[in-house]
Amino acid sequence: MIAENIAIVKEKIAEACKKSGRDASSVTLISVSKTKPVPMLEEAYAAGSRDFGENKVQEMCDKMEVLPADIRWHMIGHLQTNKVKYISGKTYLIHSVDTYHLAQAIEKEAVKNGCISDVLIEINAAGEESKFGTSDMAANTELIKQVSALEHVRVKGLMTIAPMTDDPESNRKYFAALREFSLKPEFKDCFDGTPLLSMGMTGDYTVAVEEGADFVRVGTGIFGERDYGVHV
Repeated sequence: MIAENIAIVKEKIAEACKKSGRDASSVTLISVSKTKPVPMLEEAYAAGSRDFGENKVQEMCDKMEVLPADIRWHMIGHLQTNKVKYISGKTYLIHSVDTYHLAQAIEKEAVKNGCISDVLIEINAAGEESKFGTSDMAANTELIKQVSALEHVRVKGLMTIAPMTDDPESNRKYFAALREFSLKPEFKDCFDGTPLLSMGMTGDYTVAVEEGADFVRVGTGIFGERDYGVHV
């Protein structure tokens, strides 16, 4: 079932890319495996998934120890500064940098480990109180500039979590706004290359792809509903 779900998601991504004149290979599907047991990740891996997204540091570390080394791990959940040391140098991308304080902690650990940490700045595009980050674009502009000045942290782009909705079209404006914001001329020296956008989840990833998403984060659409009682 997981393999079939992945195939369906990839097909829908390809359709959205065709509709918007994009190359499907430019979109990375992240299998959001939070709360899912290792055998389910192994099934997704066997079906071709190499990018997995986790919300909790301990769960990510536990899975890293037993799963193949070629997996690219994405920290997509809120990251506490005191947990950075456990994943420094081990993640492919941290999607959820929402404060300069967190970025400084990532910088400090990257220096210790002699590595560069690739990150995305989390933007609260819809201004929801339940989400991290801010919708204050002046503050976001300052944060991007501050983080980009750190020597061991590379700002690869932006991430947003759009509102949960039964109407994916209602989130199009947030995805479009994030893309437009990322292309502000004043950011030309802030991002490491063309800014990458992490946006879109199970309910709205096709709309996100049409609006320029480079990473889509799909959990339920691949693994089914979450079971918070399951442990790795």
